[in-house]
Amino acid sequence: MPIVSDDELNRRRQEILVGARRCFAQHGYEGATVRLLEEATGKSRGAIFHHFGDKESLFLALAREDAARQAETVANNGLVEVMRDMLAHPERHDWLATRLEITSMLRTDPSFRARWIDEQSILDAAVRARLESNAESGRLRDDVDIDTLVTYLQTFMDGFIARLAHGNEEGLDRVLDVVEHSIRGCEV
Repeated sequence: MPIVSDDELNRRRQEILVGARRCFAQHGYEGATVRLLEEATGKSRGAIFHHFGDKESLFLALAREDAARQAETVANNGLVEVMRDMLAHPERHDWLATRLEITSMLRTDPSFRARWIDEQSILDAAVRARLESNAESGRLRDDVDIDTLVTYLQTFMDGFIARLAHGNEEGLDRVLDVVEHSIRGCEV
């Protein structure tokens, strides 16, 4: 059996992620069957599960990839900018419509919930660090503690994603302005 280079394995893994992202966006988490994942990725079941183990691990790999990319944006520009990017480039985030399904899984499947929280921790840490940095530089309201502001932003983002999933983006750019101003304690 020929030895496959690390570069080739990484390329195949990325191809699977790209196809899986499309498949989850189109069919949802539950609807993304192994057969549909094979079609979307152009890879066999064996190849997909060689790299990811199972469908849940594949899905969580997408979540981890997005969380890492979003954490970078948060570090530079804040969480509101992540949401602005979702509005500007919905094709990068359309798989997040599965978040509505994920909400149920988070409530009913403790194992999945633990894995999801772990995958999202990098984003949560970036949001907290950004808020702390803004507080230190005087660019954050000082009448609300950071834990509350983190929860506020996370709660808003959940609703924001749900609204996008329903195809209702009207006025969200202005709403993001309001959220940003409310964090900074500025008037709109």
